[in-house]
Amino acid sequence: MTIRPPVRGPRHDDRRRTYPALGARSERAGTWWGDAWIEALEELALDPARLARGRAYAAAGHVDAITVTPGRITAYVHGSRPRPYRTELRLRTLPDQAWEEFLDTAAAAPAHIAALLDKDLPHALADEAALLPGSGDLIPDCSCPDDGYPCKHAAALCYQTARLLDEDPFVLLLMRGRGEQEVLAALTRRNATRMAVERVAPTPQLPTVQARTAVQSRTLPPLPPPFPAPSRPGHPPAFPAVHGGPDPLSLDLLATEAAIRAHTLLTTGEDPTGSLSTWQDAVRLAAVHPGSGLTSATRALYTSLARGTDRTPADLARAVAAWRQGGMEALAVLETPWDPPAGPFDRARPALTAAGFPDFRPSRNRLSTPTTQLRYGRDGLWYGYESDPGRDDWWPRGTPDADPVGALTARLGG
Repeated sequence: MTIRPPVRGPRHDDRRRTYPALGARSERAGTWWGDAWIEALEELALDPARLARGRAYAAAGHVDAITVTPGRITAYVHGSRPRPYRTELRLRTLPDQAWEEFLDTAAAAPAHIAALLDKDLPHALADEAALLPGSGDLIPDCSCPDDGYPCKHAAALCYQTARLLDEDPFVLLLMRGRGEQEVLAALTRRNATRMAVERVAPTPQLPTVQARTAVQSRTLPPLPPPFPAPSRPGHPPAFPAVHGGPDPLSLDLLATEAAIRAHTLLTTGEDPTGSLSTWQDAVRLAAVHPGSGLTSATRALYTSLARGTDRTPADLARAVAAWRQGGMEALAVLETPWDPPAGPFDRARPALTAAGFPDFRPSRNRLSTPTTQLRYGRDGLWYGYESDPGRDDWWPRGTPDADPVGALTARLGG
């Protein structure tokens, strides 16, 4: 929700701004300084229950228009009675010396000025002048009979003020004693002065070298020998689990892989996986994962890799089975049917019939029964597959073999 601009009368007063009622909304502050404002309130509170009621009042839109002046925030807050209560928060304004230091810090870095104009508050500026309230800096007051510190009406005003600060950090500057236009005018003057000084400053004389000296041939000293390569790849740091963050197992796996590839490139000059496509590398990463079975950690890894390659976890699991069966060649056999030339493929059916397996039917590079399949690879090896009866859902099984009978018996465990 975008906060409407403050209501101004016919004569603009840069040190007094009134913001229309913000309406109902339940989210907490969305900026670091808005969060710091709420933390100051919650550290001040003696009764968490009143804070909860104040948060509910703010979320329900019980706070009317908010007026901000140096050192004071005022609003009428509706409670259980028909007539609203006059509620205010007081905050100490900054002395002139603190403002001078704040303005000097902001003007010294163009990025700070750009951030302020973009309604952002850099940490360095907030820390320079101690803009944000600390423990005990906020002083609440309310016309209600509740003697809570703060009462729920003052807490509601404080939560709504955090929403103002989210949209415009200049509200915080106004609370501390200076209006937006006043601050920007002071920054403009400082910036103009700095640029004028830079224009009149003498250009430093750089040392010169005669041309004949520069082009004379010289014997340069030999380069120092390179540092020896480490004997083994380094170990990645431990990655803690963070709510909403990436899976620690996936991070550890990727970091370990990066260390191994970097060490191989350093010692051999070759990247062992540089020729792989994104999909092939994802299959390889999942295949070398040391776990077995679809544990929760493995499922998280498979889900991440599948999402990154526009595949499903089942597609990835089938490809991993193929990779573990025979690497890149086995993955190609899984994914790419082809028409083999006459020769070993044509001799496979008679060999299978002689071994007691007469029911295989050919299709391209595949020999199939309803539950068993042999696929002939471009590397001259046979790869075994299985499927449940009545389903065309083939999964790699067994060890590749140049003999179709050997591949079939390896698949059957014989």
